[in-house]
Amino acid sequence: MTGQDPTAVHIDTSKPHPARMYDWFLGGKDNYPVDEEMARQLLQLDARGRDMARVNRAYMHRATRWLGANGIRQYLDIGTGIPTEPNLHQIAQEVAPESRVVYCDNDPIVLAHAEALLRSTPEGATEYIQADARDPEAILEAAGKVLDFSKPIALSLLALLHFVSDEDGAYELVDRLVQQLAPGSYLVLSHTTGDFDPAKAEQARAMYTARGLTLALRTREEFARFFDGLDLVEPGVSLTAEWHPELGELIEVLGDEPIPGYAGVARVR
Repeated sequence: MTGQDPTAVHIDTSKPHPARMYDWFLGGKDNYPVDEEMARQLLQLDARGRDMARVNRAYMHRATRWLGANGIRQYLDIGTGIPTEPNLHQIAQEVAPESRVVYCDNDPIVLAHAEALLRSTPEGATEYIQADARDPEAILEAAGKVLDFSKPIALSLLALLHFVSDEDGAYELVDRLVQQLAPGSYLVLSHTTGDFDPAKAEQARAMYTARGLTLALRTREEFARFFDGLDLVEPGVSLTAEWHPELGELIEVLGDEPIPGYAGVARVR
């Protein structure tokens, strides 16, 4: 790991954190009253908050199975979140035990539970990096100690980029990371959108802003820009729930309206 002592980490409970809110939506226990309070307020805007988290998690499972079946044996997952089984490395190593996985997150509570992310198969490897997604140089340097960047890697930023504004360089961040990847690598993204209910999306954005957090709910076209210069695999940019549903479990959701999120996987030339 990074050499930090997980028992000594300082966890800021003065404001909510997306990783801990995500954990609450998934039914986890590694969150605080401030996280639950905001999550419940978001549920008042859209009662399907838990469904959104579960649909995104299921997409990660399906995408990882697809990548493993298509020969990927190295993974860099940025914005990992609090461990929830099965984790990405468990899916990847089920397909190919020799798979190597590096996780990255900036929330100290994830570091405190990182041991669950390090239970690799003997043939493979898992590692955890404590770093901010907006510091790609630090991530690449640390990941390079475990992954071979001369060979294909699956880079995943799942339900992360809507917390990085254009002003903070969201597109430049993705470009910098992709530039480091060898041909045959893949970029794997999911992203919440306000396309289906702009009024509620604006209310959610205001709630985040009031707590010193960023929420950038991009349109389908804005999301697709992250894949510029890459080759999208079928079915291209799709609703998160509709990306290769045959590769995973069916997630039952409230109502008939689509879960407001997009997903895509693209190959590096």
